[in-house]
Amino acid sequence: MVILIDTNVILDVLQKREPFYEYSNKILCDCASGKIKAYIAIHSISNIFFILRKQLSADKRRELLLILLDFLTVANANHESVKFALKRNDFIDFEDCLQCECAKNIFADYIITRNTNDFLVSEIPAITPIEFIQKIMKY
Repeated sequence: MVILIDTNVILDVLQKREPFYEYSNKILCDCASGKIKAYIAIHSISNIFFILRKQLSADKRRELLLILLDFLTVANANHESVKFALKRNDFIDFEDCLQCECAKNIFADYIITRNTNDFLVSEIPAITPIEFIQKIMKY
């Protein structure tokens, strides 16, 4: 099983956002233990670094991201993938289209996100952390 974890799921854990923290954290823990092969899109790293700037120092943000990269592999979108994403107007949000392109490049089984409506046209199925835990991992 290969998954791409969307930025919002990682932020749920890093910011301990309720009521989302529990399931998002369970997924990251399963990734850290090696139960799940998981990726993070390259642009998610810069987005997280930016979003957390008001809460954490640059050194702390770097430390957190380096910890994540101990068990999440970076997924890239190549030149052609980015061009393709720019030409697509069926996605509501360009950033989500880039997530989809990164997921396609790693042959992901799922994109784990809380914003599944933004991925209705995605070639890779998008499911919420709760759906992933209950239906796929069957905890």
